[in-house]
Amino acid sequence: MEEINYNMGYAIGYIRISSKDQSRYSIDNQERCIRDYCRRYDLGLIALFKDNGQASDTFERADFIALEEFIKRHKGRAQYLVIMEHDRFSRDLSEALQKIKEFEKRHRIKVLSEDEPLDLDTSDPDVFMRRAFKYLQANVELLNIRKRTRRGIQFARESGRFINMAPFGYKNDRDQSGKGIIVIDPSKSFIIQKIFNSYLAGMPFHIIHKEVAKLGFTRSGKNVIPYVLNNEVYAGYIKIPGKGKTPERLIDGIHEPIISKSVFWMAQSMLQNKRPSKSQPAEDFPLRGILKCWCGRHMTAGWTKGKSKYYLYYRCTKHVEKNISGPWLHQQVEDTLSLLSLKPDQVQYIIKATESKLKESLAYRERESQAKVKYMREIDSNIEKLEQRFMKDQIEPVTYKKWYRKYSEEKAKVESELLDLQRDKSQDWRRAKEALPHLLSLPTLYANATLTQKHALLNGVFKHGLTFSEDRVRTPSINPVFSHNILKIKQKGLVDIDQSAPFWDENSECTRGQYTTVKYW
Repeated sequence: MEEINYNMGYAIGYIRISSKDQSRYSIDNQERCIRDYCRRYDLGLIALFKDNGQASDTFERADFIALEEFIKRHKGRAQYLVIMEHDRFSRDLSEALQKIKEFEKRHRIKVLSEDEPLDLDTSDPDVFMRRAFKYLQANVELLNIRKRTRRGIQFARESGRFINMAPFGYKNDRDQSGKGIIVIDPSKSFIIQKIFNSYLAGMPFHIIHKEVAKLGFTRSGKNVIPYVLNNEVYAGYIKIPGKGKTPERLIDGIHEPIISKSVFWMAQSMLQNKRPSKSQPAEDFPLRGILKCWCGRHMTAGWTKGKSKYYLYYRCTKHVEKNISGPWLHQQVEDTLSLLSLKPDQVQYIIKATESKLKESLAYRERESQAKVKYMREIDSNIEKLEQRFMKDQIEPVTYKKWYRKYSEEKAKVESELLDLQRDKSQDWRRAKEALPHLLSLPTLYANATLTQKHALLNGVFKHGLTFSEDRVRTPSINPVFSHNILKIKQKGLVDIDQSAPFWDENSECTRGQYTTVKYW
């Protein structure tokens, strides 16, 4: 800021440009007009504030807020606020006139456009009417711009184009014609797939959120997981809002889906049929959320104080008179799992399939590594462009710091991910293959699993869940992979399985390594 000479007048310049403005309202053109005005009237320009791409119907703009703070800090130093035209100041009639009045009364600053004389009498009714008419015209133009924008958005949607900020798992980009599109972000899309797969596997919302947060899911809120599951964009759709008698509809988008349409609609079916449950899993109660009462309600669980210690019980919220011992229930399930084993040929099939998947994983890691390297170059390019704009005084220091920090944090994150991808995993794979036969032991898996993993395992083994009825733990059937173990379970008198006979025999396709889907009722 130049040294103040109180024998001359001083002004502050303000520039605003939107993404839709033409060259007439370019930042350079507006600045030239403001500087010419100050020279014409021998005004010292002590500060110039620029809002690039900010809304015209509100004064909640970054640099306008900074302008007001500057005026408060340097009260009395400037007598004028110079703008190129009044629609650069605002396109809202009432907001503009109120702000001009506030500047004059509170800060003794006169707002002038480059076509208004310095000695303009702003209290003159004719001046007020001329300004009001200009702001009215700007207000009408704003409404027309919004109308055209709505039409453009509607047309873009009906063309299958997603026009908003990309949802988590995607990123915004441009096609060859320069139009906005969204493309899959490989570093995040797998998290969306996990959310859908976990939900279809029966995991509760808050457990899913806890798991994916560890993987880098940054969204928060009570309903964030249902929001993802309800987002049609992930299945390749675009939603066309209803209007009048025309109902809301989904059309195929031009973007690539992250999940299949079948997965999306299965999730919608589950969401529609899901009844809110007060049952929430906890580490002490692995069967809460899994075990149901004979009446169909999920059982709750908790600790009850006895004479000398606390006891763990499960019970139905309807049949509160019946308490079932937690340790007994846990032991029944664990003893049942201990009797479940895979056949040798099944184990060999899984080992071979795992080896195949490991090879695919290595190839994927190589592709992912290349994508990260490319993304790193994009970040470096963005940082270089940012520095160039700063050196040319095209952005303010506060803007530079904000974006430099953002790019630097993103670069550090990608560098960390890249190092992990490029780390030699061959030793890990070798140890995993050696340990795989032992890892196929269900009791071992269950004993060392987290609560989420326990739920996934139980849902996989007991496809139709577990029910407590007639003082017994029951299930309609177990996964056909383990059906050759049913006789052992019945002989031990553990979980009652209504499935009457094994579905796997020695002539099954599965025994030859070709697994087929087994249907049962």
